[in-house]
Amino acid sequence: MPNLLALRIEETIRPVVGVVLASITVDLEAKRIGKTSDSITREDLSQMAANLGAQLKLVVGEELARAAAARVRRLI
Repeated sequence: MPNLLALRIEETIRPVVGVVLASITVDLEAKRIGKTSDSITREDLSQMAANLGAQLKLVVGEELARAAAARVRRLI
């Protein structure tokens, strides 16, 4: 089960990609940094945001992806 921080990341990107893709994306990006969605910490947010920005760009375009990544970074 995702921890509170993972849920906040999901909530942050949900308006951009939708409920299902937000959940899948957080799980995938957590794995990319060697974590699970229940072990993400604030120290991981910068890397998560960078990864999210790169991956979301393929789905929603560069501008929306950059904005979503910036909102995730601000969760710090």
